[in-house]
Amino acid sequence: MLSSVRCIRRTVRLVQSPVCSPSRSFMDLKVLVSSLNDFASLSLAESWDNVGLLVEPSPPHTVHTLFLTNDLTEQVMEEALQKKVDLILSYHPPIFRPLTRITWKTWKERLVIRALENRVGVYSPHTAYDASPQGVNSWLAKGLGVCTSRPIHPSKAPTYPTAGTHRVEFSVNGTEDLDKVISAVKEIADVSVTSFSTRTDGEEQTRISLNCSQEALMQVVAFLSQSRQFYQKTEILSLEKPLLLHAGMGRLCTLDESVSLATMIERIKRHLKLRHVRLALGVGRTLESPVKVVALCAGSGSKVLQGTEADLYLTGEMSHHDVLDAASQGITVVLCEHSNTERGFLSDLRDTLRAHLENKHHKITRRVQYHGSLAQEKIKIQNWKYGF
Repeated sequence: MLSSVRCIRRTVRLVQSPVCSPSRSFMDLKVLVSSLNDFASLSLAESWDNVGLLVEPSPPHTVHTLFLTNDLTEQVMEEALQKKVDLILSYHPPIFRPLTRITWKTWKERLVIRALENRVGVYSPHTAYDASPQGVNSWLAKGLGVCTSRPIHPSKAPTYPTAGTHRVEFSVNGTEDLDKVISAVKEIADVSVTSFSTRTDGEEQTRISLNCSQEALMQVVAFLSQSRQFYQKTEILSLEKPLLLHAGMGRLCTLDESVSLATMIERIKRHLKLRHVRLALGVGRTLESPVKVVALCAGSGSKVLQGTEADLYLTGEMSHHDVLDAASQGITVVLCEHSNTERGFLSDLRDTLRAHLENKHHKITRRVQYHGSLAQEKIKIQNWKYGF
């Protein structure tokens, strides 16, 4: 469940840029969304997520004020409308499951209605910002101390290293057959052909390599199956998108110098501005046990952290049984509640977005506004003890 405690928002006002008129300061919505997508590609988002521009007022739509929030609730929407914002960047997508109707019945439907009635766009990056090298998890790692980090589950590049999703290789004997085969496969759409000489059992052969799409693969296989001599020497490889070194879900952080668990907890609390966290000591661990490797995941970290070797897991929430599993392996778990591990990122996001858009020749004033807050939950430090 998402925590709704202490919502802090950031307001960014857009000023003179190449798309602005001399008398008015604005940025075209499509230009701004393109810049946001350049900042953190939506291709980094998880397949189950709903990211990007979720609500778009009828064009043309100009943006004077960009409003940043962790969760777009009705209270946040009211505040945004009072500030006369033009685009809300909500880290969590307010529209996640499909809406079958837009009525006044549920709060998420009302958000859409109010956004459209007041010509306010809504954009959500969510897991694209989780995976980004300059995103939420990288910000969370800053509170640990000097360390090196890498993604626990690296993202894949958005495109394949070569054309096509599959590679088909087979051997051909004789020049006459070679010409016929190459001529035939070149007639299939989405197929690229290369060839090279090989020697098998002392016999000169030509190896044909085809890069093809998923759709073209079936046609290539159908063609090869017509000739036993080709088909019996065929290899089909599934091409993988290359992994990205610095982007991906979670972070595995190795401290330059190990510290006690008690010191690490204080660092985490200070970074997240929390008075209390929840603590589950790993079996055989104490507050004086050294911490060298921390695996972290902002928000809900059960699936991301599971099976990762570390001294400590840091996340917002985990299932009870996943905590038990980690503790049984001697891994200490620190839980800070879901949104507490994400909300502070808004300050960094404001600054990095400003720099990013300035590099795109858009200037942004540095203005931070702190507004009313909801009740803060009090979460006591406690050691979870397990047994009979």
